[in-house]
Amino acid sequence: MHTTPEIQLTTANTAEAAAWLREALAIDNTAEVPIDGSHTSQAISLNFPKFADGRAYSQAALLRGRLGATGPLIATGDVLVDQVLQMARCGFSHAILRADQSLEAAQRQMARYSRFYQVDAYQIEAPLRRED
Repeated sequence: MHTTPEIQLTTANTAEAAAWLREALAIDNTAEVPIDGSHTSQAISLNFPKFADGRAYSQAALLRGRLGATGPLIATGDVLVDQVLQMARCGFSHAILRADQSLEAAQRQMARYSRFYQVDAYQIEAPLRRED
């Protein structure tokens, strides 16, 4: 079984969030993800304009899985505690929570599940099919 990927968490309007975003390439969620390979080691921020808009999940999975991005992928915008575990599994390495969200609750959410049967951005083969 696959274990929970790591994700660094902070809240909006902090010095830490500003530092993460300072050098990051911002890719709008309506834009095509560049596939020329120039972004693979660069920090990239992907925006969630509202909670129900999940296009940035697809962008992160594409960047990590198919394009081999190794740099930080930063979730920004309307990022809620409920989303952080799925963000980590889709390839995000950092998440900037909306200012009214609890950092402690997000950390508890990450600890809620320790193993998964499904594939994700880091585990590309179904664990039940692997021969470990």
